[in-house]
Amino acid sequence: MNEYFVAWWNLENLFDKVDSTDRTDKLRRTLEKELKGWTDAILDKKIGQLSKIISKLNNGAGPDLLGVCEVENRPVVERLANSLSNLSQHSYNVIHADTMDERGIDVAFIYDGNKFEIEKDADGKELIFSHFILKRVATRDILQVNFKLKPHGHRLVIIGNHWPSRRGGQYESEPYRIVAGETLSYFHQRILEVNKEEEGGKTAILVMGDFNDEPSNRSITEYALGTTSMLKVKLSKEAPRLYNLMWPIMAQGSGTFYYDNFPNFLDQFMISKGIISGSKIRIKDGSVKIITFPEMVTGEYKVPINFGRPSQNNLNEQGFSDHFPIAVTIAVE
Repeated sequence: MNEYFVAWWNLENLFDKVDSTDRTDKLRRTLEKELKGWTDAILDKKIGQLSKIISKLNNGAGPDLLGVCEVENRPVVERLANSLSNLSQHSYNVIHADTMDERGIDVAFIYDGNKFEIEKDADGKELIFSHFILKRVATRDILQVNFKLKPHGHRLVIIGNHWPSRRGGQYESEPYRIVAGETLSYFHQRILEVNKEEEGGKTAILVMGDFNDEPSNRSITEYALGTTSMLKVKLSKEAPRLYNLMWPIMAQGSGTFYYDNFPNFLDQFMISKGIISGSKIRIKDGSVKIITFPEMVTGEYKVPINFGRPSQNNLNEQGFSDHFPIAVTIAVE
């Protein structure tokens, strides 16, 4: 049996340096005030803080695949991946979706090429897809990558999400996350249809992301079709459902993001029928967790220590992110 340690982390505004040449003129104007004082030295410090935590994951072995969001561009993701050179057992590669988000923050993956190979179609094109979430203003996309697991060659589809924020109010902004949920569910069904002849509707899909909603919110339950019931996922005949892996640990009283010291489960993993019912790929029992090393938390409520930004007058070079990472282990026969 082979195991694959997978993590997800919202990196809290991992912008490129203020004078980056990889930023469009439009984005430069949009971010001018936000990036005031965001020097190369501060960016380097932020990446150093993030890499300290990433390097401690998986009992110090580091992740086999790491999904991230709130990253500005591919160069900054590559810079983060290069900072993990101490994890010499891994050969990290980067997948980045350059979206049209109005603040220029995207979804990306850092993965070990020794364990994951991007699947290609008959013409040799890599099966990487950026699914648009339709909204009146530019917003984030959903990033899908079809992987083949080494050495078995089993297909595992990974879908990274960063849904529209609650800015403006949770309920006022909820329709945008409902649209995102519908988009995720639509492509979930398309994936199964494309691979139906080969896998009989049991493609292994791992969905991860910062959904900016709780597992119980209707954008997840009614539109993305996330559920607490494995049986519903197994027996669904029409629209395919996803089993939300976060429900069993929600009762612990912790969260991945804290608002007014109240824990929220905005970061989640969900899995398809192909993982629940399949015989090749499964979730290792008890492996789903929120990562909270002592240096990452503060106060009686054990909230995340933000890194912040000079422009917000909240820069803390000993901080990390306003979200905690989450992790899960995949076992493959």
